[in-house]
Amino acid sequence: MTDDAYLFLVDDPAETLGVPPAEVGPPACMETPAVRAWLDAQGVSALSPRLRLVSPEETEAIEEGAERLPVPLGEEELSRLRHRTAPQALAAVEGELLAYRDCAHGRDELLARALAAGVAPHRIAELTGEDLRAVRAAATR
Repeated sequence: MTDDAYLFLVDDPAETLGVPPAEVGPPACMETPAVRAWLDAQGVSALSPRLRLVSPEETEAIEEGAERLPVPLGEEELSRLRHRTAPQALAAVEGELLAYRDCAHGRDELLARALAAGVAPHRIAELTGEDLRAVRAAATR
């Protein structure tokens, strides 16, 4: 396994391995000189239906001899790629986890702000569903 994701070309656009880069953002690497030069050398555009992106753990599935290029992805880009290529049942649960992460982001700061504003700890616990101990602990952070 490699640490890089890979751009690669498929012969048949119906191929299911990987995803078109536009479906994950598109990733920032698509604007690098190396990727643009590789696309030019292959005679394809960034929107080609033959162009795919695969995560590091899936690179071994790329067909032997396929044109490929290692590309670095940011953490968020890699997360979107993995989410997009997960089986549908897993993707649904992953979507819920991402929503949870997004709404839980800044949780401790919000709890501390509420305490500082004078909202009673038991009321914060009631409103948020957080454990009262977690609410009180936020005051010491």
